[in-house]
Amino acid sequence: MIVPFLWMLSTSLKDQQQLFAWPPNWWPQPFVWSNYTEVMTKIKFGQYGLNTFKITAAVTIGRLILCSMAGYGFARMKFPGKNFLFFLTLATMMISSQITIIPNFIIMRYLSLVDTHLGVILPQLADGFSIFLMRQFFLTFPYELEDAAKLDGCNPLMFYFRILIPNSKAILATLAVMTFQGVWNDFLWPLVMLTSPEKRTLSVGLSYLVGQYTTRWDLQMAGSVLTVLPILILFFLLQKYFVQSIKMTGLKG
Repeated sequence: MIVPFLWMLSTSLKDQQQLFAWPPNWWPQPFVWSNYTEVMTKIKFGQYGLNTFKITAAVTIGRLILCSMAGYGFARMKFPGKNFLFFLTLATMMISSQITIIPNFIIMRYLSLVDTHLGVILPQLADGFSIFLMRQFFLTFPYELEDAAKLDGCNPLMFYFRILIPNSKAILATLAVMTFQGVWNDFLWPLVMLTSPEKRTLSVGLSYLVGQYTTRWDLQMAGSVLTVLPILILFFLLQKYFVQSIKMTGLKG
């Protein structure tokens, strides 16, 4: 993984003559820092970045709330049809996201949400894998803990908010980073939904640097480096929770 990233970083600092030099040169001579300023002026980088962050933050927060509650319901509660509904949830994991683009678009058009950020956000608020992940984690909590909480007067919601969630930081952080990365880098769904230039996301905006006959790969790589930075920052901020999650998996596996 580190080699493609270093090559992207190196290419982002080259001029157009160095891009296709043979043999390839990892060390740009000279460093062309103007690629970064040029890409930020060539497209509305700040506006697109704000749009992307707004959509990604909304989906991440919404998915953490909805999928953790759904996972809690499947893991700890009893209700008619639970196994069948969970089977349907697992079945959605076998459907490619590209297949759902047209049905989701038709639904959003019916709701008059085409070309809106809300229309991009709503279909992504829950997914089968996130629900499955949270359910499997909640199953690791001993039932004796829940029984003791009931004796202390905790109802199911109190047990969820006061006991499960405070002890689920590792899995929530893992799910948050996975969701953030997926939504931040998403291309097809925003491309289909957003038609107004001022509402585009970063991935869609960068695609407009590709010309009909030529492509500014130096600007593409500079934009890609700037786009991936928030994901790297989030990963390093939540790195300790990843380590904790791996340790817990090893102990319980």
